[in-house]
Amino acid sequence: MGIVTLMDAESWFASLPTMYGSAAALITDTDGPSARVLLVKPNYRAGWSLPGGILEEGEPPHVGCFREVEEELDLALPIGPLLTVAWTAPDGERHRPIVGFIFDGGVLPDPSSIRLQEEELDDWRFTAPEEFGDYLPSFLVGRVRAALTARGTGGAAYIAAEEPLAW
Repeated sequence: MGIVTLMDAESWFASLPTMYGSAAALITDTDGPSARVLLVKPNYRAGWSLPGGILEEGEPPHVGCFREVEEELDLALPIGPLLTVAWTAPDGERHRPIVGFIFDGGVLPDPSSIRLQEEELDDWRFTAPEEFGDYLPSFLVGRVRAALTARGTGGAAYIAAEEPLAW
């Protein structure tokens, strides 16, 4: 008995569900428990974020992370291990899920080489974990804390968020 093709490959792939992707870097000023995390202030929305952004079509997450850090901060930092993966359900204007990756962007003890991409960013700062709630949207606070923990343990964390993202 032969194989029955119900749908050609192009149609089948076109019928599959899709999702958006983002990638960001956890960059700190030191290594260890007193490390502060580099945050950036986008000029197109409220709140602060990690350096990073939306992945381009077909772009691997670690490559997108490197590209975004280079574009936003003019830093060509080596991108280290994956620290967190977060899945968030569709909401309102975003009709597809989004998967967010945070990679280890290493330690930047001397930030004098940072050059902001002024088209997208207004500012940057190193922020202590106890201050995250003052700068980051609530959904990012847990992700960044999980990324710091993952860096310390050598593992990675999966975060499933079924609630919409609130900036």
